[in-house]
Amino acid sequence: MKLVILDTYASTGKELDYHHFADLAQVTCYDRTPYDQIAKRIGDAELVITNKCMLDRTVLEQCPNVKYIGIIATGYNNVDLPFAAQRGITVTNVPAYSTKGVAQLVFAYILDAYSMVREHDDRVHHGEWENCPDFCFYDDRLQELDGKTIGVVGFGSIAKRVAFLAHAFDMKVLVHTRTVREKDQKEYPYVTFTGVDELFMKSDILTIHCPLTEQTQGLVDRKHLEMMKPSAVLINTARGPIVEEQDLADALNSGVIRKAYADVVSAEPIHGDNPLLSAKNMVITPHIAWACYETRVRLIEVVYQNLKHYLAGTPVNVVNQK
Repeated sequence: MKLVILDTYASTGKELDYHHFADLAQVTCYDRTPYDQIAKRIGDAELVITNKCMLDRTVLEQCPNVKYIGIIATGYNNVDLPFAAQRGITVTNVPAYSTKGVAQLVFAYILDAYSMVREHDDRVHHGEWENCPDFCFYDDRLQELDGKTIGVVGFGSIAKRVAFLAHAFDMKVLVHTRTVREKDQKEYPYVTFTGVDELFMKSDILTIHCPLTEQTQGLVDRKHLEMMKPSAVLINTARGPIVEEQDLADALNSGVIRKAYADVVSAEPIHGDNPLLSAKNMVITPHIAWACYETRVRLIEVVYQNLKHYLAGTPVNVVNQK
């Protein structure tokens, strides 16, 4: 069978590749594929793998042989699932592969905010330590994490990992989630489940780990930001539209909260007019939480296994119904 991988570079970087997929099918790989080339490149292939290429109805109608779409990610909003189901196309994704990487970045942000490594390094390199009249040279805003309250929005695999790490730092852990499960209460006795308003009011650090839905879009808005402590830190590694970006920029610029970190924004790559680019005390990374080497190795292996299971007639991680 013919397999087309439309955008390998998104997951391989410079170190990895998809050569072993040749064990499963006749493979053609493209580093990147613009929208107007997708249908042509798929051609008469039965199998398609992609990270972000848009496989909408217009594209799929031009590719009648497609029977399988493998997504190199957890999210699958780039595929027209109802039309794929109508056509009998199986669509799979890769759930929970980035849990450790995302949680790691969250704590990189937290440690940056509280240990202030970058700020001290900058001041040392600008000669302030060298020219300091005193032996001791430090910013008096340095703080320990011990005893601080971290608020977590959502309680999926990433949120649970963040809660586990926070507990290791002896932090107090508050969680707001749509459904509080008895199993989670037993497995995470150090977590206090609470309402959304209380979460915003009590958190020293608030980190977002919920999916983007109609209910969560714009959740972090002016009203909720104004509930937060002036010393609070906001972190978003979930989805950009969960945060009202102008409201956050205004809150940072006026000192409503101390600092914010985002690995995701409303439109990616970020647009030059995004208000967060000019906001005070705003740190933005280019959606890198999932991109650790080990995370991408895990991702590609699950994509391989998804295809292997499909070809064996035992599909796994299916996100649509035939």
